[in-house]
Amino acid sequence: MASLQLLNIETIKGLVNLKINEVILQSVSKIVVFIILTLALYLFFAGHNAPGGGFIGGLVLASSFVLLLLAFDIETVKQGIPVDFKHVATTGAAIVLLTGLGSTIFGQPFLKQTFVNVEIPFFGTTELTTITLFETGVALTVVGVVVTVILSISEDV
Repeated sequence: MASLQLLNIETIKGLVNLKINEVILQSVSKIVVFIILTLALYLFFAGHNAPGGGFIGGLVLASSFVLLLLAFDIETVKQGIPVDFKHVATTGAAIVLLTGLGSTIFGQPFLKQTFVNVEIPFFGTTELTTITLFETGVALTVVGVVVTVILSISEDV
């Protein structure tokens, strides 16, 4: 009987230790997710003038969702982010297609990039390009596909 009680106490100690590790992981991941999101935005906006862009920005953004899925359970993340990522991927692909077709409306080749310099208060002269819309579509497609794949793998396990 004493060994049965000892086993129960050891089991309880193990569960408490696991719960403490979950709290640490969840607390740290809440901070790290914002750092990852900031990096994703930087890579996304640096993409048309330097290495980066929609694909790598989308991968980094998807990694923040994967971190949330690792730290919390799937149902908690789905409650916090009630988005069907299949629709995100579809929307991204539609944006890519529409930006390509948009240039053909004006008699330009498919996916021809255009840009304009505009004066924005507090930011100064800023270059607005159609490639930013294209990269937005790529990023949404990558995020949608990667998170959908991760969710479907986790449902099989």
